[in-house]
Amino acid sequence: MPKTTRALLQLPPATAAAIEKLGADLAVARLRRKESLRSWAKRLGVTVPTLQRLESGDPSVGIGIVATALWLIQRDGELGKIASPEHDHGALELDVRAALELGRSRAQASMEARLRAVGDASKANEVKD
Repeated sequence: MPKTTRALLQLPPATAAAIEKLGADLAVARLRRKESLRSWAKRLGVTVPTLQRLESGDPSVGIGIVATALWLIQRDGELGKIASPEHDHGALELDVRAALELGRSRAQASMEARLRAVGDASKANEVKD
């Protein structure tokens, strides 16, 4: 089984539903503009069957085709923000956890250093006495 097919079979249901909705929304956008499948496919640079697959929510349609379709309806501006680091909540949470752990380990090391310093000072006082 090709890797692509396996990947498509593993799509989370919510993601598959979102892709289907995107395809349906793109079909509505085309129809509202009174464009035929043939003329819209030509503007996209694809065949009519590929456009039909896009509009039916087929997840194997290339991202470049999806991006071009979004550009045709002037919605491509959001593409640059979809996976931007500042919106990656999972990675941000990991960064916060790592920072907290670093803070804890530094506080522990600082406390141990202070205790050693106190211990060394008391040994020094004992030697003087």
